[in-house]
Amino acid sequence: MGPVSILMTNSIPSTDIRCLATTSDLCGEGCVWHPQQNAIFWTDINRGLLHRLGIESGAVETWKFDQPVTAIALTSQAELLVLVLGGRIVLWDTRTHQETDILFRLPEWPAVRCNDARVDPAGVLWFGTMQNNVRSDGTTMDITGWMGALYSLTASGEVKRWHSGFGISNTFAWSPDSETMYFADTLANTIYRGRFDPRQSSLAGSEVFFRDFKRGLPDGSTMDAEGYLWNCRYGGSCIVRIAPNGSIAAIIETPVTNPTTCTFIADDKGTLVFTSAGNAAPHGGPAESLFAFESGVQGLPITPFCL
Repeated sequence: MGPVSILMTNSIPSTDIRCLATTSDLCGEGCVWHPQQNAIFWTDINRGLLHRLGIESGAVETWKFDQPVTAIALTSQAELLVLVLGGRIVLWDTRTHQETDILFRLPEWPAVRCNDARVDPAGVLWFGTMQNNVRSDGTTMDITGWMGALYSLTASGEVKRWHSGFGISNTFAWSPDSETMYFADTLANTIYRGRFDPRQSSLAGSEVFFRDFKRGLPDGSTMDAEGYLWNCRYGGSCIVRIAPNGSIAAIIETPVTNPTTCTFIADDKGTLVFTSAGNAAPHGGPAESLFAFESGVQGLPITPFCL
């Protein structure tokens, strides 16, 4: 990859974007860094795949599922992951490669599917839904209805719906003081924020944080330790770093049209990893699917799902 073009108002250094994996993902998503395994897990939604990249070895392992795999979360048991599938949310054992428990079934599946998900500072999973746009052969259908919603899920199985009427519920992130939650509707080209109570794991209110940016649509995001939101812009060939006041602090040009979500690795270089999507048709994805660059800032510590 060539040098990153960064338009900025702060001191993020210019660096190189490098390719980490060539998995030809149709819709790469859900990347998380697993500190105990020193590995990156991510998905290909359309092909129902879970990938694992060993950072030291560079080897990629892949597992196939019977539904789209949309998001991943770490848990308080290092060997277990939360996998968000199209119609269910499960625990998956990284040693046996088996589902060990079903935490939630989406009643509207297959008309509606799960999408993005992250764990809040209290260890509760937040996830979004959308009209199912993935056919059984992995091709993509048009979205015709605003059928998405925003949910939270505890390990005991308590599910709460917080918002509804989204086109594509996406992006979940929390400020460093845990008092603000960020969430997005991709189709509305809007990122919202609300007041968050980390003791009760509750969201109150909703206001526009970042809207109508002309470079693509808001896909997945992550938060850095300085309180800036890094948002992947689907269709916009960039990742935008957004200040707490909603202004643009930096625009990172990417070598792919559709960056989809991002996560930090806890190293001294502030390495940011991001996934990408092709045109979501069979054999239409880019060979280069997982990327990284040195951002110069640190991410927040990863909160696991509390089992």
